[in-house]
This record gives sequence, C-alpha cells and structure tokens, in this order.
Amino acid sequence: MRKLLYFLFIMFFGACNFFWGDKQDATTDEIFEQGKIDPELIPQSIGYVPVLPFFEGFSNPIDVYVGYDEMIYIIDDFGIHVLDKAGRRFRTFTISGAKRLVQDRRLHTYVSGTLKIKSGGLDYEVAAVYHLINTATLANPEIIDTILHPFSDISRRFTSFRANEDAAVKFTGIATLADNSLYIARSGPNNSATSISYPDNTILIYNKDGNHIGHSNGLSPSFPSIKSSYKITAIAGFSGPPQRNFGISNSRDFFIAQYDSINPVEFGVIGISYLFDPDLGSLYDGRPQMLNYDSSKSKRFLYEPFRFKKPEHIYIAPDQNTYIFVVDSQRDSIYQFTPLGFEGVNPPANYPERKQIIASFGGNGSGPFNFKQPMGICYNNRMIYVADKGNNRICRYKLSTDIE
Repeated sequence: MRKLLYFLFIMFFGACNFFWGDKQDATTDEIFEQGKIDPELIPQSIGYVPVLPFFEGFSNPIDVYVGYDEMIYIIDDFGIHVLDKAGRRFRTFTISGAKRLVQDRRLHTYVSGTLKIKSGGLDYEVAAVYHLINTATLANPEIIDTILHPFSDISRRFTSFRANEDAAVKFTGIATLADNSLYIARSGPNNSATSISYPDNTILIYNKDGNHIGHSNGLSPSFPSIKSSYKITAIAGFSGPPQRNFGISNSRDFFIAQYDSINPVEFGVIGISYLFDPDLGSLYDGRPQMLNYDSSKSKRFLYEPFRFKKPEHIYIAPDQNTYIFVVDSQRDSIYQFTPLGFEGVNPPANYPERKQIIASFGGNGSGPFNFKQPMGICYNNRMIYVADKGNNRICRYKLSTDIE
C-alpha cells in the first residue's frame, strides 16, 4: 500500500511539473531531497542513509567536489563534468591527466593533471596544476595559469630538469585557503636531506597570484610518522564553501593521507598544524594530542595504528561539526571522525549513549551502503558525495539526524 501511495504521489507531482512547470527554490529542493531517502535503507537509528537516486552514467569516476559556485564537479575517463545539485549536466571539458579539483572564493578552479614537455629532444609528461576560470559560466572555461613541476618550484631555479626523476613526480592533492592561497601535495623519489631544493615529498604553497612562496617546512619527507609528508595521496584544508551560516575558516592547518604500496604506513591520515616563528618563519608540526585514545569518548580513533589500507581522499566539513571524512579504496569504505580524531558522529542531546556514534560504513559491493574502489569524497550542506569508481556512480548520503 505504501509503495502504491508513493507511486501515485510521484505521478501526480510529475504531472504538475509537466503542466505548470518546475518551480524550484532551496526549501522545495530540500523537501524533495529528503523525500528520496528510502526508510527501508536506514541501517541504524543514527547513521548515514542513502539519498536516491545516485548519479550514474560515469566511467571510473575518481573525484567529486562541490564548489563555491554550488556546482558539482566530477572527474572520470571522459573529462570533468559540471552538474547542478539535481544532477543535471551543464558541461564537460577535458584537462590532461585530471585527478583532483578544488575551487577558491573567487570561483577560480584548480585541477591537478599532467602536461607533455620536451627535454633533450625527448617527450616527458610532468605534473601540473591548471588554474581555470569560467568553469560554470556561459563563457568557455579558460586556463589562465599553469603550475608546472619542476619549473614552478622556486627551490629549483638553479637546477636543471632531472628527466626520469622529475617525470616520476606527482601532484596528488590540492587545497585552497580562505585568502585564496593554495596548498599542493607533491610526491616523488628525490628526498635527499642535503639537497638545496625542496624534497619531492612535501606540500608546496602558492599565493593567490600563483607565486610559489614556500613549502611545509618541518615535516619529514623520508619516513612516515605523525609529523611527516611521506608519499602523500591526499590533502584537505579547513576552508570551504560556507554552510549553515558558518563562516569560512582562516586556519592554515590541514590533514594529509600517506600510503606506501610496499611498507604499510602506521598512521595513514594525520593532522598538521601551522606555526609561525619570528626567527624561522612558517613551520609545520604534527598533532600528538590526537594519540589520545579516550575510550570513554569513542570506540575507534583516527590515529589507531594501521587504521587504513589505502586512504585515497580526505575532506573536512566546513561547518560547525568540522567532521573529517576519509575514503579508503582497498577497504571499499568511508570513515568519519571528529576534529579530535574520535571516530563517529556527535550523539544527540537526548541520546542515552554519550560516546561518539560510529557512522563509518562500506564493504565491497554494489548495494547502497557498499563501494568498489571509492576514490573521492566531498561534503556540502549536510550531504556526503562519494566517487564510487568501480560502480561508475556518485553516491549521496545524509546523516539520519539531519533529516528533519
């Protein structure tokens, strides 16, 4: 009976839209989004529930991002797709080797990819970050600058192109800050402690004009720890599109993911704090306080040894909760933590249990709570978006306590 009523409801309102047009506003959209949540798919009293339909029709999607322009950006085999919140495609454009995408407060878009160059008569493909405008306007997207390894690294001004070594370097993540400056995570083989140039395993820092102004000084590039920049796979900052009337964070802190295919990394996701010393300038340090495994507050923790197998992506919710989301492609799962590293969501005021409520989920499969090699994750307006590569879809979820 319930399914019949639901069918009639959809048919009636679908007909209304056909005859009288589709009148949309923020309130209407919110009501209909919640109406798409199937109550039979709720796994527990408090947890994330699917928002259906998922966005499908992609080919191996590896990143999803909701920009300051309120558009959804998805990277797959065919390029970069720009969608509105309803999943309608606005345009698709291509960037060579596109892997990750972010946007700053000016609505400028940055895409990590590759660029072919010639050196010594040979062709090489090197890491690049493309700076674009007009990605979601009626004008065509335009590349206005390109950050290129190693030529955009101020520490390499007096060194030549190292051919095979430099071709092995990757830009593995991007994060924008409140002042429109940029963090670029870099990973590569040259990490000599005696070199005059910055190590390959580092975070490069650029100002809003694209000028290289430093790197993550103080982090170890050679050995993984809670204070390192070792083989970074992802970076996430605290600045993001303002949500729930929550202002944009001015923090210069960030989280990174570390992964080694040969030797498992004990702390796969770590938090890094920014410090300024009048004599030494900008410095970066670990967060040892996150080693606090307070079992009275949570059952699981971000800094548990070997918590992850292959953390691919991180996103920090830019609202008052500041939840940290991690997607692990080998565990086929997504994880959620508080800023203190406690796994789980905050319990409601009237909830009998005061510990964080575990809300992480996943496992290999094609069901609404399963993934196949998820590669990207994003959060916007209480909605989680997951790039589920193996299932060729973008999954959406909301916390059950956010459904009013």
